[in-house]
Amino acid sequence: MNSTIEDLLGSRARVKILKALAIHEELAITLLIKKTRLNYVNVRKHLDYLKTVDLVEEKIFGRSKMFRYKLENMKARAFKNLIEILEDE
Repeated sequence: MNSTIEDLLGSRARVKILKALAIHEELAITLLIKKTRLNYVNVRKHLDYLKTVDLVEEKIFGRSKMFRYKLENMKARAFKNLIEILEDE
């Protein structure tokens, strides 16, 4: 699935989720909810989108769900670099 930058970054909630995952690389959904201060439904909706554009991978361990930021994806690496540059100020 192709996405435009507007699709990807057009939601403040989605940017919060991407930022948290880019910084921590892998988080359980409960920690992601805590760090972003978003509700489960909102986080789940955005994670589903981020999986379709191949920026995030979901891993299931029994009842636990982990989400991993896909650093092997060039777009994901570029976004992480952007965060590091902007947050360093």
